[in-house]
Amino acid sequence: MPHYRMPDGEQLFVREFGQGQPVLVLSGLGMHSWQWLPFLYPQAKNHKFIIPDWRGFGGSQRCSIPEMDAISSHWRDIDSLIEQLQLDQFSLIAYSMGATTAMHGMQYSNLNAKLTRYLHIDQTPKISVDDTWQHGLFSQQQPQFKQLLTEISQLLSAKSHALQLSDLDSSSRQHLLELWLRFLQLQTSNKFTPLIFNMALKQPKLQSLILPMQRLDYLAWYINNYLYHNEDYRNAIAQLACPSTFFVGAESKLYPAAGQKIIANSVKSSKQIIFEKSGHTPLISEPLKFGREIAHFLQD
Repeated sequence: MPHYRMPDGEQLFVREFGQGQPVLVLSGLGMHSWQWLPFLYPQAKNHKFIIPDWRGFGGSQRCSIPEMDAISSHWRDIDSLIEQLQLDQFSLIAYSMGATTAMHGMQYSNLNAKLTRYLHIDQTPKISVDDTWQHGLFSQQQPQFKQLLTEISQLLSAKSHALQLSDLDSSSRQHLLELWLRFLQLQTSNKFTPLIFNMALKQPKLQSLILPMQRLDYLAWYINNYLYHNEDYRNAIAQLACPSTFFVGAESKLYPAAGQKIIANSVKSSKQIIFEKSGHTPLISEPLKFGREIAHFLQD
């Protein structure tokens, strides 16, 4: 699998497979490109899939952190990749943070003009909650969420020398993991997740596996992105001219379904696929339906 040189000289890993019409796939935070294989490989005879690993994950885990916010950095990387691959008319599948990156490209570049089809998976066009938008990240629980992020950010800033969880002193390590447990409890209705997490707190060898990434400097970078991200992409995504599909998790705590439906309705040539038994992760909660609907999107 090739690496592509980014504007700052770093090598971004990109998984490519299949043949035919190009499909760019932008993953959610914490995902690795291989996790798409069960859903996309059956369609590889007619589509060429292009799936970058974000900085800090998979084959891109050794990339340095640029001096800009995560979403701006991701779009700069994707814009560079589109140019290097000479992509003009292509389909785009964008999930969670990947969808935020796509909307950033719609707002600040000419991404709209390059798309033949767009699949938007469980994401809001505006992270922050205010009088104009009540459907941001965690909706009415956003103050509690931001307080948790602030505490985690301050802890990591005070321990900026620590690159791995094992580099932290025992008290700071315990505090970080307890804060992360509170974050998990806020976002999930699955009673087993906190239970498993509490068990892992007592097993030092398992503790590094609890966090979504191993490097603490990357964890701080992504946390600060969601803490201070104030972009509003509502108008940009409403300008989409290509056929668009929206996958909505009916039980999503992170991004209320009501807000996602409002945005889908603002796009002219769009349709909605509701995952009634899913929250933010329909590919895990309803994998068979997720695979079927991916296939329908690609075949339309």
